[in-house]
This record gives sequence, structure tokens and C-alpha cells, in this order.
Amino acid sequence: MTGKVVFRAEEVTKTYQTGAAPVRALRGVSLELYEGELVVLLGASGSGKSTLLNILGALDSPTSGRVTFREHELTGMDDDALTAFRRDHVGFVFQFYNLVPSLTARENVALVTEIARNPMRPEEALDRVGLGARLDHFPAELSGGEQQRVAIARAIAKRPEVLLCDEPTGALDSQTGVTVLEALYEVNRDLGTVTALITHNAAIRQMAHRVIRVADGRIVAIEENPAPLPPTGIVW
Repeated sequence: MTGKVVFRAEEVTKTYQTGAAPVRALRGVSLELYEGELVVLLGASGSGKSTLLNILGALDSPTSGRVTFREHELTGMDDDALTAFRRDHVGFVFQFYNLVPSLTARENVALVTEIARNPMRPEEALDRVGLGARLDHFPAELSGGEQQRVAIARAIAKRPEVLLCDEPTGALDSQTGVTVLEALYEVNRDLGTVTALITHNAAIRQMAHRVIRVADGRIVAIEENPAPLPPTGIVW
């Protein structure tokens, strides 16, 4: 994958102190993410991939090393600057949807559009993920896959440059998961949003431009995929 570097991590480590023994979640990770690409971070539970994603998205800070976003060093920013970075540049999608139960799909997305600098209308964001007819439904009236697509709509509504997804299909069956992956695939294709997707499901690597394999806190392989498949072409 070629293009401008959006993220650069250099020798990033992360150590958690839990009880007497420190836990080394990341052990000198270096990587780059490029404009317009869809990357899958593949690894077993506990490999460090979620920690890496959280550091790139400024939800966590490294113990050592350097992280830059378009030549702005995140590791040197204070809390207010990091909050502004997350608000203005990054969309997050997690395994669990984190929707507000008392709000409709439209209202859940509006929570983000009301504070974003140049947002989509909630209706446009929901239409992009195939939920234009479900605007006024509450989370309890939506399937798991539909709730996850609301979460994706909420993440993309602020037009982020980067979309960070941590096991977005982890709580879904394969058919529903493909529907969610289609939404992410189309956002990357149509909007050019840099998309990094964490999974332990090796089949999902087929939709990526690059696959970054993580094990024991290290990147153990980076593989180019010359012919990414649309999610509908993936067999789980």
C-alpha cells in the first residue's frame, strides 16, 4: 500500500502494573498506516492488538515510544489536545455497541453530530449503513447487526479520517457479521477513511489491503493483499 502516512508508531511499548508482576502488552511495536487503506490486525486474545489500537486512537498512552498522526506527535499532547484529536479525527467501533437505550437510532447518531466540526446529517450516516428506514427505532427494536451498524453510523457521522474497530463482529453470527463488514468496507471505499479492524477471525483478512499479525505484544508479520475481497466473497 502506498500513499501518505497517517499514523506512525515507533518502538511503542506498554506495560501494565497489575499486582506484583508487570504485564508487557506491547514490546517495541513499529508500524505505519496509510491514507485510504483498510488494515486488519489479526491475533489471538491477549496478543496486544487492542492495546495498540487504543494507543493509536489516544484512548491510552504508551509506556515508551512515539506515536504521530500526520506529523503531530500524540505522545507529546496534553489531555485537552488528545480529547480534541479524538473528537475531530477518529471514529471508534467496539464489539459491544454502546448505544443509549432510551434514544432512537437517529438520536444516538446525533450525539456525535452535535459536537463534530463538519458532520453528516444523522439520516445520511444511517442511510450509508443501510438503516435509512430504521431512523426512529430504539436499540431494543433492532437486531444485533443493526445495532452495530448504528454504532458505525455514529462513528462515521463526524467524517473521521480514521476508523478504529475492535472486534466489530465478535458478538455476531457469520451472516450478520458480513453485513456489518460490508458497511465498513463501503465506508473505506466511498469515503477513503483509513480503517483499522481488529479481529481473531482469520477469514476477515481477505477484505484488507494489508494484514498485520500480532503475537505476544509484537508485530510478527505484515502481509500485502493484492486483491482484497468484498465481505460477501468471504467464507467464514
